[in-house]
Amino acid sequence: MTRSVRKGPFVDWKLMKKIAGKSPGDTPPIKTWARRSQIAPEMIGFTFSVHNGKTHTDIVVSEEMVGHRFGEFVATKRFPGHGGRLQKATEEEQKQAEIAAARSAKETTM
Repeated sequence: MTRSVRKGPFVDWKLMKKIAGKSPGDTPPIKTWARRSQIAPEMIGFTFSVHNGKTHTDIVVSEEMVGHRFGEFVATKRFPGHGGRLQKATEEEQKQAEIAAARSAKETTM
């Protein structure tokens, strides 16, 4: 459900306070836990470290992100794969192929 037009967009005031008077180029990533906060046009170019429940993930705000929320760009769950014997076998084959390619590249450079 969308937020009422009368209320306007929700932007965390602490984030706005952190970027006030700073330029995007020389500011280190700004840590935030405010996943529900919407991205404002003033935030374009800044790097934010958004908490996903376990760690902080860096995102650089671009024009296309304005109006969306921080939580949309940082996943909170990791898909481990479907698993099974076939999956394990194909992963092992890929691993062996990478090792063989690395060895052949090493031999050709020597």
